[in-house]
Amino acid sequence: MDNYKNTNSENQNDGHFIEGRNPVLEAFRSDRTVDKLYIQNGLKDGVISSILREAKKKDVIVNFVARERLDQISRDKKHQGVIALCSAYEYADVDDIFKNAEEKGEDPFIFILDEIEDPHNLGAIIRTANLCGAHGVIIPKRRAAGLTATVVKASAGAINYTPVAKVTNISRTIEDLKKRGMWFACADMKGELMYNANLTGPIGIVIGNEGTGVSRLIKQNCDLIVSIPMKGDIDSLNASVAAGVLAYEVVRQRMVKS
Repeated sequence: MDNYKNTNSENQNDGHFIEGRNPVLEAFRSDRTVDKLYIQNGLKDGVISSILREAKKKDVIVNFVARERLDQISRDKKHQGVIALCSAYEYADVDDIFKNAEEKGEDPFIFILDEIEDPHNLGAIIRTANLCGAHGVIIPKRRAAGLTATVVKASAGAINYTPVAKVTNISRTIEDLKKRGMWFACADMKGELMYNANLTGPIGIVIGNEGTGVSRLIKQNCDLIVSIPMKGDIDSLNASVAAGVLAYEVVRQRMVKS
């Protein structure tokens, strides 16, 4: 299934596409961080097999697409049926986020993002995470923005200080982190008013997709569903703004408790 969205922010500004069979293979072998791999439907030869083998080793998402889609993505039109989208920044591990909290002597405070697709939103949330003292951000591998140059720029330098981890399954990651003592609160208009919820202790704030919000399964895995009070004529906030509002309620409650 092709999950690529031909947005201006990725296709024109980021400059982290590698095109052609041998350049892509060398990117894998030199340990470049490849976010996504696009291969033309039906291609089969020794180099393609090697690329797919390297992608499997590194658990990289592979999208098999029509040649027309590759032509659309390509810049030099010499892609040879293979294009890799590389990260502009290195990802951290989830353990790095816990280490960050441990070094500061604080309860872990993590953002988990459920399919945030807009790179500007992702960058803004990373910036907010840094400013509010969160210890890291977790994003999914599929159907979400990665660490593109647009994201790095929108973070205003925060990416240098705030670990961002990429995981295969957000729901399973939440379950694993619960075993490490974490509690999770997701943002939803039908939830408990955030001022009435206990957001202290080791907490993860879950922010959903810009259009559909937090998915049903992930919502079920959260311990709390919290809402932000709305007094205007529209019923939702931008994802990065919602993340900021909830983050500073966590900050407020932590300050009151201490």
